[in-house]
Amino acid sequence: MDESIKYSEAIEELENIVNEIEDEQISLDELTAKLKRASFLIKTCKKALFDTEKEVKTILNEMNNSGSEITE
Repeated sequence: MDESIKYSEAIEELENIVNEIEDEQISLDELTAKLKRASFLIKTCKKALFDTEKEVKTILNEMNNSGSEITE
């Protein structure tokens, strides 16, 4: 599995898998493999969101801390 997949690519692939399942385009033989792939993609997206949230909080904290050091 591609560990370096981007968030937007993972979302797009997940949407495709969901559409295939909803449209019954996947054979029973393919279903397990698609569900495993979907599970991997969901974990990838969750990690990307968590990492981004953590980074944004760090940046905001740095901005708030540096703002309190400014004197007029």
